[in-house]
Amino acid sequence: MHMRRIVPVLVVVATALAACSAPASPTQTPTPTAPRHIRLPMGFIPSVQYAPFYVAVDKGYFAAEGIELEFDYSFETDGVALVGANKLPFAVVSGEQVLLARAQGLPVVYVMAWFQQFPVAVIAKADSGITQPADLKGKKIGTPLLNGANFVGLRALLAKAGVKAEDVTVEAIGFNQVPALTAGQVDAVVVYANNEPIRLAAQGEKLNTIPVGDFVSLAANGLLTNEDTLAKEPELIRGFVRALAKGIQDTLANPDEAYTISKKFVVELKDDAVEKQVLAATIDMWKTDQIGYSNPAAWETMQATLLDTGLLTTQVDLSKAYTNEFVP
Repeated sequence: MHMRRIVPVLVVVATALAACSAPASPTQTPTPTAPRHIRLPMGFIPSVQYAPFYVAVDKGYFAAEGIELEFDYSFETDGVALVGANKLPFAVVSGEQVLLARAQGLPVVYVMAWFQQFPVAVIAKADSGITQPADLKGKKIGTPLLNGANFVGLRALLAKAGVKAEDVTVEAIGFNQVPALTAGQVDAVVVYANNEPIRLAAQGEKLNTIPVGDFVSLAANGLLTNEDTLAKEPELIRGFVRALAKGIQDTLANPDEAYTISKKFVVELKDDAVEKQVLAATIDMWKTDQIGYSNPAAWETMQATLLDTGLLTTQVDLSKAYTNEFVP
């Protein structure tokens, strides 16, 4: 009876001793996943307006999502083409580019609204008598090109005021809006509301500014991807949007900190007083109750404007052009 009780105990002890004397198996350490390197076409030169991106990189928000970001300050249309061809997963673009690309058969999709107001404005000399959109009737207006955000913003503004295209003279003057205005070659010019008006005011110029966003809602700058990335890598999109949304939120909450961080990425930021005004004016265009949300009405107005200008000849299926699926 006693042996029947002792034997099982001895077996257990022997087994335990054997386990202790056996060489330990090596611990399996998970191999860290390398971050996903993403080249991001920005559509413009390095600027303080990109502060949310710089903040999100500097604070590790993109890194936390497994993303290593490289800024590419090439032309906006280049970014659209690369994303449309699935050569890159993302680009920063304006709303009109999305619809024009879709009309050309490019499978691009806008997944996050960064700007809530269209960043274009018409400016005129203070003594011109031009203070409202209706005042542009009969005037000569300079714009860089007869397409793009400046031209689209102008046409939407005129339409809102009931001013017909034939009631104004619009000239393509290249990116020489300021010299053309100051020299009196045109009555008004189309610029970016968060840039030229601030810089000209700092130089002592007296201007009247008519922001397009004060009168009409248009789909503005945001994040573009393509249908392939949407179908195969939705979590990549979700992570990117989440990181950028945090950068926007931090910039809204602490502009001074965001400006300091931006100086690490943009060596051209020399005049702090002016550049901080540029940032403040830009921030006003992002404010919203829900960061990243695309307003359906803004897309409808954008499409109507493009059709009116002839830049778009057939309607685009807006349900495929943008989505709010990834908004945090």
